Amino acid sequence: MSVVRNGDRIDLAHVIRPAGKCPEIQLCESFRIEKDEHDALSRLAQSRGLKRYRCATLLGDAEYRLVQIEAPAVPLEERLQALRWRLKDVVDFSVEGAAIAVADIPVEGSRQASVFAVVAPQAAVGERMSLFHGSKVPLEAIDIPEMAVRNVAVLFEEPNRGLAFLVLTKGDGLLTITYRGELYLSRRIEVSSAALAEADQERRQQMLERLALELQRTFDNFDRQYGFISVSRLLVASEADCAGVVAALGQNLYLPVQLADLGQVAEFNTLPELRSAERQAQSLLAIGTALRTAV
Repeated sequence: MSVVRNGDRIDLAHVIRPAGKCPEIQLCESFRIEKDEHDALSRLAQSRGLKRYRCATLLGDAEYRLVQIEAPAVPLEERLQALRWRLKDVVDFSVEGAAIAVADIPVEGSRQASVFAVVAPQAAVGERMSLFHGSKVPLEAIDIPEMAVRNVAVLFEEPNRGLAFLVLTKGDGLLTITYRGELYLSRRIEVSSAALAEADQERRQQMLERLALELQRTFDNFDRQYGFISVSRLLVASEADCAGVVAALGQNLYLPVQLADLGQVAEFNTLPELRSAERQAQSLLAIGTALRTAV
């Protein structure tokens, strides 16, 4: 069960993966935080029986840094310490005692190997653990949004082809590129679904053209860096006017642009609200977090 704070609400998602079948989204709900997060979690722990689940959550955008860095040429058991030393000049907080996790970026040929290093202040992780412990919600994993999106994106991958996935939330945009189940690129984009929805027609057109230009530059750079990966398409999930965003980007990008429809890769027969592309986008981080132990 994922338990993910999203602005002024908490999203829950429960996903199972039957053997040989696509994932089944069995629960996907959102609850407004009326008092504070501790109170909301405590209530959900009772009303939704969260003690029965292995729960996972996400760090907020300001609570961690995701850094792409050359893989240290040291034995595996020494890698975290080597990365900690390198990261001290990269992040704007002390790495002493900070939580660090590593995801390898597979390469081909003689290319220099690199990794994604996730680093979070000890206080941020400790506060999240204390919040769940105090609310009597069993917490098994703390993840980050980039990996939650990766978990969804890999469901759409075609064999031996890369996949670009753009998520536009009320706060900002997040672009990932995955290949063979691995995250190769992650980039935050300063365009949000809320800004697009609130803009007048002229301003909205300008924002979408700028977004398309940023995306195309990113794809060009990616192709130069990872020439062995052929990106087949861009999938889009947006919390507002998803079809309109897909159509606008499709007119300005060389890459095919399509709607990210979870109905193509997952079952949710008991959740008719997920037939809405916008509702899928609203719940995407929670669903991706729930897929963490199912993929």
